Amino acid sequence: MGFLSSLLDIVGFGIGIPFGLLVGFFLFVYSQPKDVQDPDVRPLSELDSSTLMDLLPELPFWVKNPNYDRVDWLNKFILNMWPYLDKAICDTIRSMAQPIFAEYIGMYQIEAIEFEKLSLGTLPPILHGIKVYETNEKELAMEPAIKWAGNPNIILVLKWLPFRITIQLVDLQIFAAPRITLKPLVPTFPCFASLVLSLMEKVSRNFVPFLGEWTYNNFFFFSILFVYLQPHVDFGLKILGGDIMSIPGLYRFVQETIKREVAKLYLWPQTLEIPILDAATGAIKKPVGILHVKVVRALKLLKMDFLGASDPYVKLSLSGERLPAKKTTVKRKNLNPEWNEKFKLIVRDPQAQVLQLYVYDWDKVGAHDKLGMQLVPLKLLTPHETQEFTLDLFKNTNLSDPQQKQRGKIVVELTFDPFKEDHECSSGLLDGYGRKESRISRTSDDDTPSGAGLLLVTIQGAEDVEGQRHNNPYAVILFRGEKKKTKMMKKTRDPQWNEEFQFMLEEPPLSEKIHIQVISQRSGIGFRSKESMGHVDIDLTDVVHNGRINHKYHLINSKNGQIHLEIKWKMI
Repeated sequence: MGFLSSLLDIVGFGIGIPFGLLVGFFLFVYSQPKDVQDPDVRPLSELDSSTLMDLLPELPFWVKNPNYDRVDWLNKFILNMWPYLDKAICDTIRSMAQPIFAEYIGMYQIEAIEFEKLSLGTLPPILHGIKVYETNEKELAMEPAIKWAGNPNIILVLKWLPFRITIQLVDLQIFAAPRITLKPLVPTFPCFASLVLSLMEKVSRNFVPFLGEWTYNNFFFFSILFVYLQPHVDFGLKILGGDIMSIPGLYRFVQETIKREVAKLYLWPQTLEIPILDAATGAIKKPVGILHVKVVRALKLLKMDFLGASDPYVKLSLSGERLPAKKTTVKRKNLNPEWNEKFKLIVRDPQAQVLQLYVYDWDKVGAHDKLGMQLVPLKLLTPHETQEFTLDLFKNTNLSDPQQKQRGKIVVELTFDPFKEDHECSSGLLDGYGRKESRISRTSDDDTPSGAGLLLVTIQGAEDVEGQRHNNPYAVILFRGEKKKTKMMKKTRDPQWNEEFQFMLEEPPLSEKIHIQVISQRSGIGFRSKESMGHVDIDLTDVVHNGRINHKYHLINSKNGQIHLEIKWKMI
């Protein structure tokens, strides 16, 4: 009986499986599908609170907030680049963590700390929208809404005594809306000098009493928005294969600790600044002081003229500057001339720049002959201390040249006066984006600033300037009888110049005005080749007291024209 039962089971199993597969196939192929019902689409105002609770956090920011732009193209770019970004970011993490781990090796009998596996996974972060700010500064500020539910594979191995402890990070989730600022913008690739990151201030619950007559759904929506705007980090942590985050009370403690520590470091106004360009890049250097040069005399110069004399003069400039070189007067037929002439040069990098001195023989016809040259590194100077140098003149700076011979001497007196450092005022104004401007302390009415300094005028650009016959604008600056102008921009109503002009003054320009005019010039030949597009007169009193202004001014005698100016006053 047992044998017969086993035989029947085998036969039934062998027949039942093919028969069942055949019946299932015919039912799948020939059965009629049921009608598919359309989803129930209703406006958000008709949904109840529980449905909104599930739905609103998942909506992208560009749906909930009209100030955020949709960036699907950027998400697609990140998705395609993620395998390469993953490897690059992980290599950076390894290089940064290695010296940190090295500090703990040997302590507490720790033998080694290393990554066994390090990968951010296959799921890239998603940008749910991005908001871009326009400012008067040379910067680009943006706020991306980032949501990343990643599947990283990060395993850290700790070798302690005879034990091998593994720590694994799993199921990482990060929701944040940081502010990313690229500044300053410079004409050197990648066109910004540093990246500044900060987490924005949390939405305050104090907004709730001001909702007034708003409905419950409106209140509920802002409650969801409040939760979403807070930086959120969630993850699992396994040690020796066990998830320690499942320990009662530990998960909440870790979450609160992370939020508190991150807020201390990066919640506005705290920032994380990441330098991108080298500080030595000339494009981002700002004036830091003035070099006073007194060309005293020259001795035993070469005879270059036919009658056994020379007509010497000196040209002096700083390396890295595009400004025209300064010149002394010409001393006729003199091999030991005395000038005692003073000059001022603007210093941007006292550790790298050098003073270039060239002595020439003036000729009425043809090129001027070079009598000799010499260089003086500014790092040899002590601030606010006058130093005299007696320098040998040579044909060039190649001292290894066997044919180099001394061509006389030159005596100069040099003084480097750095500007007074700007510092933040405790009552400094906040701009529209939550940044505190760095500016010179405001002086009282009785304490009038005095002393020499440098007035820097930067003409950024203009908007909506329009001429009657042509639109080829350029800007002209008139100050204390001195006239300077920008380059001409052809066929545009919104020129961008970004040109800086400098005025070295012996006293602060208190109660003085600077006149700036925008002019259009015909490119060809004809009558009325120039016409005014508007002008503005700016009182410099606020510049002296505040150290800096950065505004857009409406042009007088212009319908809608504006000009963007940045003016600084640097005192010695």
